[in-house]
Amino acid sequence: MTAQGMPERGRCDDAPPPELQKAISEFNGGEWFECHETLEELWVGEKGALRDFYQGVLQVAVALYHWRNGNFKGAEGLLGRAADLLRRVPRSCLGVDVARLVAEADVLHEALLFLGEERMGELDPALIPKLHPPAP
Repeated sequence: MTAQGMPERGRCDDAPPPELQKAISEFNGGEWFECHETLEELWVGEKGALRDFYQGVLQVAVALYHWRNGNFKGAEGLLGRAADLLRRVPRSCLGVDVARLVAEADVLHEALLFLGEERMGELDPALIPKLHPPAP
């Protein structure tokens, strides 16, 4: 509880809320627009590391959505911004391996830059990031 008697906002070491579990399933299932919608509700009310976490994951999801729809500039720009946000978050947050997501997003970003707009459809599907629990 805060000094004003209000419950404290969440922290990265808290258990993931059900909405995040739904968003993880959507993200890993390639339902990136739906993941964005789910995370939007969580992101809006947060501050600090949790806000950066939700916004960063949301931006990776939207970047993937743009990639799938052939929007190179949208995908490329959001991947860079998402990784920057996620670098401000602990290595693990709400049961997600943030460090791994950042590394995978960086690899994807570099691959997109290498392929360019003309060849972005040739991206190796194995480079699509997933949300994983932290390694034990």
